[in-house]
Amino acid sequence: MVKWEYALLVRRRVGEGRRLDLTYIWYGPDGSRRDVSAFGDTAIAHLNRVGAEGWELVSAAEDINNQESTFEVHRYHLKRPLP
Repeated sequence: MVKWEYALLVRRRVGEGRRLDLTYIWYGPDGSRRDVSAFGDTAIAHLNRVGAEGWELVSAAEDINNQESTFEVHRYHLKRPLP
């Protein structure tokens, strides 16, 4: 039987006026939390990076919390087989 470990990549976009801050946070299977924004400015760049490490995208979800779309959260749930 295959055993899995899971992780979460969260993309947050917060804006006020014309300023938008975009961050990517990696929640590892060990409970760690790491800002990985420096590794790319698109979700595809991050998914390709972790895909090369054996992670597979399981699901994605998006929350937009207001009409002006000044706050968005995208969650990418990933899994990979345990070694």
